Amino acid sequence: MMNRPTKTGIAGTLESNDCQVIVEPTKDEGLIIQIESVVKARFGKQIETAVRDTCEQLNLIGAIVSVNDKGALDFTIKARVETAVKRSL
Repeated sequence: MMNRPTKTGIAGTLESNDCQVIVEPTKDEGLIIQIESVVKARFGKQIETAVRDTCEQLNLIGAIVSVNDKGALDFTIKARVETAVKRSL
């Protein structure tokens, strides 16, 4: 079963070693991932992989996922994405 957001879901903070994730509905079927990070030059691909994998596990479609990262570890990013997705459904 595919999950499409019906409202905006937010999780996380803008504190150091955390990230804020915002999931918003869109009319497209696809998934748009936007990443802003203090470590994007070094870890941008790893952050995107963590976000994309989590969204795929949750069968998310029709969403814009915005991540504002302040140096969070992978497990924190995944947890914030999962929480924001569930809050948007």
